[in-house]
Parts: sequence; structure tokens; C-alpha cells
Amino acid sequence: MTDRTAVLVSGGLDSCVMLVMLTRPAQRVSPVYVKCGLVWESEELERLDAFLQAVAHPRIDPVQVLDLPMSDVYGGLWHSSGAGIPGYHEPDERWEIPGRNLVLLVKAAVWCRLNSVGSIALGILGTNPFSDATPEFFEGLEHTLSRGLDFPLRLLRPLAGMSKAEVIRLGRDLPLELTLSCAESRAGVHCGVCGKCKERIDAFAESGVPDPTAYAAPPPV
Repeated sequence: MTDRTAVLVSGGLDSCVMLVMLTRPAQRVSPVYVKCGLVWESEELERLDAFLQAVAHPRIDPVQVLDLPMSDVYGGLWHSSGAGIPGYHEPDERWEIPGRNLVLLVKAAVWCRLNSVGSIALGILGTNPFSDATPEFFEGLEHTLSRGLDFPLRLLRPLAGMSKAEVIRLGRDLPLELTLSCAESRAGVHCGVCGKCKERIDAFAESGVPDPTAYAAPPPV
């Protein structure tokens, strides 16, 4: 196996901070972005590229973009169609994308097997409420992928014990303004009114780090 770690990235705050963090123990990190046909992907990829150019870390490889279209399955759901994106005050349950981590990890795992990369890191926080973010899910999937690919593969969750506010404090010296946490951004500007923006706004407020994000509208009352 090579001396590198694959890192699932989205252009979001958590995965970008994690990516840079992992350059310290790892010899090399390979960012992997899986395109599934979600409405914010083009914006995410632009922000991810801008972040990586600004960081310019010598141990971060070029982004590997993998295609795994899911629009035939997700159909008219909000994350695929852009219609009915959950708003600022809607509960976390409305943000679930069924099978999200399973889909990302299966595609990335095959890439790792073919490129002799023995570990995949993803930026799951301790506050993630969904069933595909539990320790039991990752332990079972790690075993299944390793067995199915006949290849020892580790699934790493370095942010699993952290909140988003703690991640912000960890990455406060990085260009966090270039990361994207919005379902309806335009030209890199956060909408300010979707549920993802609320999570970001609240986390910056809790962290004590000034929020450098450009928002198109003030948060709803």
C-alpha cells in the first residue's frame, strides 16, 4: 500500500479543515470528491479548488473527482432537484440524504483498492444524528469493504468527537471564507437562509472566531 490517505471532501468547512489536519500525520493526502448529481456540486467544486489553491500544501494531491450519478434514484427530492430546500428553522431530520455515506464510501473504496490506498477519512462530526454516521455503521462497513475488495481498508473519522465550533477553532488560521456550507449559494456567496447556513452561522458564533463568510441575506428572525 502507498503512504497516503484518501480524504472524502465536499468543499465544506469540516472536510477542508480535516484535509489540512491530516497532512501532519500522513505522508500524502488524496482529496476525493464524489459527484452524485446534487444541486450544489458545481459550487462546491469551485470553492474546493479555491481553498486548495490558497492553502497550496505540498502533501495534498490534486482532487480526484469520481462520478456516481444518483438522480435516477433521488429523482425530485430536494437535494437532487433543488425544490424545497430545507429552511433556516427546519429540523435536522429534513437534511437527511438517504444512503449518503454508503454511496460515497463504496465508490471511494473501489478507487482506493485500485490505487493501493489503505485508508479513507471523512469529516463526520459527533453531532451528526443520522444512522449512517454511527460507530456501528462504520465498523460494519469497514469490515464489509475490506472483505468484499480483498483489501485491508480503514475508515477514519478524525472529527467524530468534535462539534462544528471546535472544527472552526481548529482551522481558524485557514481560509475558511473559501469553504462552502450552503445548499443555495451563488458564485460562492452563501444564501444565509437555508439550514446549512444556520449551522455555519451558529457554529461561528459558538466558536468565538469572527465569521468571514459572505451571506446574501441576513439570518431570518
